[in-house]
Amino acid sequence: MMYPFLLALHSLVRWLVVITLVASLFNAYRGWLQARPFGAGSKQLRIATVTAAHIQLVLGICLYFISPLVHYFLQHFGEAVKMREIRFFGMEHSSMMLLSIILLTIGSAKAKRKTSAREQYKTIAIWYSIAFVILFFSIPWGFSPLTHRPYYRPF
Repeated sequence: MMYPFLLALHSLVRWLVVITLVASLFNAYRGWLQARPFGAGSKQLRIATVTAAHIQLVLGICLYFISPLVHYFLQHFGEAVKMREIRFFGMEHSSMMLLSIILLTIGSAKAKRKTSAREQYKTIAIWYSIAFVILFFSIPWGFSPLTHRPYYRPF
């Protein structure tokens, strides 16, 4: 009963992460390249992006421990590692998403410590861009060659 709810919530929050991350990237590149001041809105967007990613991480960790796919992966590692979809959710998706959230967190913390607006924007642009590439290719989009899931799972 809890698994379908968490899966639907994880699917929904994915969009919050993607939207805030894209908005942060747009804001960071614009601020960096146009030498804009780093105001309260930029700070709030930086924080919202990392907060959404951390919420998604908590949901993902909960799912990892109750997922039947992951359970199968862990119980039958030798054969499961050869199965594309099982390996994706048991190992690739979780490790790459964790890495991308770590990069977002580091980028946010480093940007917070910068003294100039240009350096803050540059730091966010670089760290968040790397995180975005990893995150984007680790999401099971409907068009993904790795494995795919619906764009939205209903509750």
